[in-house]
Amino acid sequence: MTEEFLPFSRPSISQAAIDDVVACLQSGWVATGPRVTQFTEALKEYFQAPYVLPLMSATAGLHFSLLAMGLAPGDEVITTPLTFAATLNTIVLAGGRPVLVDIDPATLNIDLNKLEEAITERTRVIMPVHFAGLPVDLDIIYQLAESRGLRVLEDAAHAIGSEYKGKRIGSFGDTQVYSFHPTKNITTGEGGCVVTRDAELAKTVGLLRFHGIDRESWNRYGKSGNQDYEIVMPGYKSNMMDIQAAIGIHQLRELEGFITRRNELAERYQEALSDWPQWMLPLRPSYDHRHAWHIYPALINEQVANMNREEFMAAMKAKNIGVGLHYHAAHLYPYYREQFGYQPGDFPHAEFVGERIMSLPLFPAMTDADHDRVLDVMYSILHK
Repeated sequence: MTEEFLPFSRPSISQAAIDDVVACLQSGWVATGPRVTQFTEALKEYFQAPYVLPLMSATAGLHFSLLAMGLAPGDEVITTPLTFAATLNTIVLAGGRPVLVDIDPATLNIDLNKLEEAITERTRVIMPVHFAGLPVDLDIIYQLAESRGLRVLEDAAHAIGSEYKGKRIGSFGDTQVYSFHPTKNITTGEGGCVVTRDAELAKTVGLLRFHGIDRESWNRYGKSGNQDYEIVMPGYKSNMMDIQAAIGIHQLRELEGFITRRNELAERYQEALSDWPQWMLPLRPSYDHRHAWHIYPALINEQVANMNREEFMAAMKAKNIGVGLHYHAAHLYPYYREQFGYQPGDFPHAEFVGERIMSLPLFPAMTDADHDRVLDVMYSILHK
């Protein structure tokens, strides 16, 4: 009997969240409304931050935050090539130029030893990515940013639940952007949020997310609301819906349990695979941190495994095990090669990782038996 397909990720949505979505649908208020307000206040409390702005995606959050930081054409934003394309895309969409710094092959985060040499007179923002939920060494970044008068925009799409030196990512620093995509540590279907301590940035992002209108729509249409409004700047349409927030409210309450289980599963992989020469496993830095383990990224050693990543992933899929690919080195995509002149060899560590990395199954509802099944299938493929 063939076992059912085990995906590399699956959201855990409680019956209480489902019931709240149904109640939201029955209420007749499905767009931005009281549940978004409730979710916003819960996020503020979680992050201990004065301003949180839920959105339809983390991509919108990065884009709007960069616009609010006042990028001028040609201004430079420093980031990593080992990330989802949205990190680079939003820099371009905001009028900036992505300047890339290779990764530290041990942590897969941006190599902080190479960061300062990338700064020029056109640099305006440093955008680190907390890859897989492992916090970047932020003290170094913020010290450098302060000394050079730069903004810091943390791409924290992977990092809700992460901690750095005893503090939650998002509870300090400049500005962070989170993703609530179904593969992330909490989900609202699609969605994300901006977290900041900058009142002006928060005001601008708030305007950009809904047409530049100077007041919330649900306040306008409520019994006591005023339907008049002003357009104070041209904006986009990226406000979160109450349907999404109804899920997010419950997801946030369960986040600590999700992170605990993710850490258990990641540690299981670390222990089981530590003596498999076919794999290069993620390493942990020495500074105090909590890893959120959005994904479990491992690199295949092609010479020892006698197969490349694509062959291994196809073999896993044939055995009904899903595996993710996070990520190709972004500078090698056609647009970035053609527009900015990036070439193979520019960032050798990111390229090496990008050719070998994959995400093994990891999600809170994954059982020990599921985990054992993944390891058994991996063994059978590599020792056939």
